[in-house]
Amino acid sequence: MKILLLGSGGREHALAWKIAQSEQVEKLFIAPGNAGTSVLPSAPGAAPLSHGGKGENVAIKADDFEAIKQFVADNGIDMVVVGPEDPLVKGIYDDLKADQRTKDVPVIGPSKAGAVLEGSKDFAKAFMMRHNIPTARYQTFDGDHLAEAQAFLETMNPPYVLKADGLCAGKGVLIVPTLEEAKKELGEMLGGMFGNASSRVVIEEFMSGIECSVFVLTDGEHYKILPEAKDYKRIGEGDTGLNTGGMGSVSPVPFATNEWMKKVEDRIIRPTVDGLREEGIDYKGFIFFGLINVYPTSEGRANVYPTPPSAPLPSEGRGIGDPYVIEYNCRMGDPETETVMLRLKSDLVDLLEGVAQGDLDRRTVEFDERAAVCVMLVSGGYPQAYKKGFPITGIDKVEGSVVFHAGTATAPDASTEGIVTAGGRVIAVSSYGKDKEEALRKSFQEAQKIEFEGRYFRRDIGADL
Repeated sequence: MKILLLGSGGREHALAWKIAQSEQVEKLFIAPGNAGTSVLPSAPGAAPLSHGGKGENVAIKADDFEAIKQFVADNGIDMVVVGPEDPLVKGIYDDLKADQRTKDVPVIGPSKAGAVLEGSKDFAKAFMMRHNIPTARYQTFDGDHLAEAQAFLETMNPPYVLKADGLCAGKGVLIVPTLEEAKKELGEMLGGMFGNASSRVVIEEFMSGIECSVFVLTDGEHYKILPEAKDYKRIGEGDTGLNTGGMGSVSPVPFATNEWMKKVEDRIIRPTVDGLREEGIDYKGFIFFGLINVYPTSEGRANVYPTPPSAPLPSEGRGIGDPYVIEYNCRMGDPETETVMLRLKSDLVDLLEGVAQGDLDRRTVEFDERAAVCVMLVSGGYPQAYKKGFPITGIDKVEGSVVFHAGTATAPDASTEGIVTAGGRVIAVSSYGKDKEEALRKSFQEAQKIEFEGRYFRRDIGADL
């Protein structure tokens, strides 16, 4: 089987690492890939990726639809797996299906209509309302209604949540402590802070709790739940500073018990998959549920929808809490994929075939009982201005952990190890452990072996759990 995987980040490297382990795969192409997707150190039981083996980078951008279609046709590709959100939101699924050369090639990723779940925060919130999926109350405003938006802010309690409606690479959400600051940030967002992505802004009630990422694969009717994870967005330790694309992740999540996950499945996952089908939306691929675990208070949950019929008083105990949806994404998360793939024991390609053939319910999902932790090494200055092109050393010294490349490139000259920084988030170090603490220690220990100018990583990933 020949597979084309689109993307170039840590998520795609982790997917490539897992896909390459399948005996069903003859050849894996990654477009455009990174310095790690062409040569990947193997973990126990993993097939190595190399130009002489299953994996090969292809110099095609993930949103160059015409070049992708030509490559699929010329190379007899049997399946296209879409990693990032951008080509999905732009409609790569529909584009491949509309071309005679590629119409019969399965695409793992939703249609353009399905990708709107991530492409528009307003659409996602309205979808949740239509299908009674628990989420925070909200309203959406554009630049022509700034006064009304500011008036709506005045009806809310701090802190204030402002979300750009469109794609912002995980950085378009502001949580603002004061009304004065919220009004200022709202004006800047509607004025173009995030370009066209914030021409409309969702103002949302703040929900207090602990976040968790849950992932499913769906063939449009059936679904399989993958290992859950918790990621860390803020650049600073103690969850301080600016939002990033993700500084690390942990799996499993302690509060995601069987009882809590049953609530997630019954109240969120099943209604979402059923809702997509009922609305005639073609969705075959990953769904990322950004969730928050909310505990009841004596006032109930006046800031969420639907309003719970009753809420116990604090004296009755916190229990396991209730899951609410913060956001949908139409693909796997990054850096969550770098831990989820470690904990997925099943053959990923078998699951992807289940999506393509519509018989996902007949496939099995097994989890590795070990914990997995990912620590992201980033460039100095990230998530603001940073420099690229610094040599990366020490990758060959890492032992017992899996190194996933994100913002890396092959050096144009013969610099040390031949790999240089090419992005803000550079390298993810992922490790197994009998528990979270052991996996954390291993990832921190091995991360310190990798060096490049300005290197930084958070040392408190998972500490809040």
